[in-house]
Amino acid sequence: MSIPSFESLCLKDDDNCPSPTDLDSFGDEFDKDLESDGNKINKEMDTAEVYMQACKLVGVVPVSYFIRNLESPAVTLSHHGLGPLGCKALAIALVTDTQISALALADNSIQAEGAKYLMETLRANFTIQHLDISHNHLKSAGAEYVAKMLLDSISLKSVKLSGNGFTDDDAKYFADALSTNSRIKVLDLSHNEFCGKGGEHLGQLLANNEGLEVLDLSWNHLRMKGAVAFCAGLKVNMMLKHLDLSWNGFGNEGALAMGEALKFNTTLVHLNLNNNRLTNEGVSMLCRGLEFNDTLRVLTLAYNSLTVEGALALVNVVKNSPKTALEEINICNVLVNEHFVHLLEVTCQEHPGLGVQYGGVGGFMAKKPPKRVDPMKVIQDYLDQRKLRLWDFFRNIDKDGIMRVSVTDFRKAVQQSSIPLDRYQIEELIQRLDRDRTGMVDYRSTSRQKKEKQKSDRILKTFQSAVEAVTPHGSIVMSPGGAKEDSSGPQHFSATPLSSWHHIVMSNSSRYSVTNMSNIHLPMLRGATPYRPTSSSGMRSYSQPNLSADSPRSAPDKSISAQGIRSDPEMSHSKLSPTANSLTRSRPALNVKQSEGKSKVKVKKMKKKKPKKNAGKASKNPAVTVK
Repeated sequence: MSIPSFESLCLKDDDNCPSPTDLDSFGDEFDKDLESDGNKINKEMDTAEVYMQACKLVGVVPVSYFIRNLESPAVTLSHHGLGPLGCKALAIALVTDTQISALALADNSIQAEGAKYLMETLRANFTIQHLDISHNHLKSAGAEYVAKMLLDSISLKSVKLSGNGFTDDDAKYFADALSTNSRIKVLDLSHNEFCGKGGEHLGQLLANNEGLEVLDLSWNHLRMKGAVAFCAGLKVNMMLKHLDLSWNGFGNEGALAMGEALKFNTTLVHLNLNNNRLTNEGVSMLCRGLEFNDTLRVLTLAYNSLTVEGALALVNVVKNSPKTALEEINICNVLVNEHFVHLLEVTCQEHPGLGVQYGGVGGFMAKKPPKRVDPMKVIQDYLDQRKLRLWDFFRNIDKDGIMRVSVTDFRKAVQQSSIPLDRYQIEELIQRLDRDRTGMVDYRSTSRQKKEKQKSDRILKTFQSAVEAVTPHGSIVMSPGGAKEDSSGPQHFSATPLSSWHHIVMSNSSRYSVTNMSNIHLPMLRGATPYRPTSSSGMRSYSQPNLSADSPRSAPDKSISAQGIRSDPEMSHSKLSPTANSLTRSRPALNVKQSEGKSKVKVKKMKKKKPKKNAGKASKNPAVTVK
């Protein structure tokens, strides 16, 4: 085996390119390896070694991802920063490869020089069918090399050239190349700079080409004359099925030309005219062509300057054209009225496969739609009555068993069945099962949603049980009053968490008496200066259970305040003064037999009483120490 000549891959003024002598010795070395022991070395190993040697000769770092994925039929090297020289090394390796059928090199800045290397490679490689070289700064020089590649290649079927800065003059290269090449089926020229003359050249491309089926020209500048010239070529085209002209500014002039083209075109199935500055007048012109067209199935007119008048014109076309093939109309930003909704319902009775996406029902005459039953519940009840499973329902639609069906097939199957679902419920069900707008219904999502709901229910139930476990059901809290003990002895308090104490107080506020902190006197610490609290009447003191009532260190004849400071119960009230901490919470004495009514009356009286200036006189306020 010998390596093919690489002279065509090298620029004449490039010193880094290997000489023919080096390439001959390089081929002889591989001949010895391939013929050793009479066994042939794997083709993947050959390509890997050729690529490594080419990177060494050119002076670039090899891409390990390419070496690891040589066995795969599709290799994606987008965003790897190859550059022209990296593309050159890759092109040398691909000359001998027979496994890769799809190669993606988007956003690698290969420029026109890299496009030249790929052109030379595809002259010798007959296995690559899909090529993506979008966003590589090819410009006009690269457009000429790409056009030669499209003209000479006998294996390419799909080419993506988006975002390469092609201009009007560059469109002529593609028109000339594809006028004789009918093997290219998919061409992406979006995000370029085609204007008036570019539209003329692309119109000639459609008029002369006999193989192109998918064409993407979105995000260009096809307006006025360019749009009209392009539609003239579409009028006589006999192969194109999918056309994307969104974000081009066609305007009403382009809509008129498109309507004329649709009168005669008999192959177009999908037409995208989103964001093209169309008005109701332009839609009316477009509808003149839709009246005679019997092949177009999907029409997208979203984000144009349409109102309910244009929406009514579209539905009337379908209603009055018995031969129309329209199945989907997208005007998702248009607000309609009740008249449109009624007309759509009547039209769907004659054309059950029609689906219209609109923004909603608006206006002063619109009424709130009645609440509908969950469509999944309707289907489940229908299956329960017949003792069937939801899985069986979907498997009857999915003949191939791939657990996915198209939206069109799913809609027809539900409409033809005896399930009591109206059109709105069917569309709601489709939107729920196809949230990503892929056009496919994946019925595996129904089982996933059911499992997720069961899991969330279990988590919620566990959380509620945990809340009930940590929340105390009751508490014994007494009002401030004289220190009294029940005949049965002192009451014992359970250790309630402090974090939940505030919740208990607020949720059971009727069982607690609230005392003004300015009227509560606590024993003064030694060495502390007297301080009168300045708290407002809104500050409250909440009672707290004694967590250290059974502590062995506390003497029986002493009491412990809320801060754990021992105080003498025999201390006279004349020596009482507020503590230095105005935010201290006090714990009242135990008084089980005291009623709530008396405590509330006492609190009310205490609020009205003014504090006395002479602290030596006996206070009528209740004691705050606990015995």
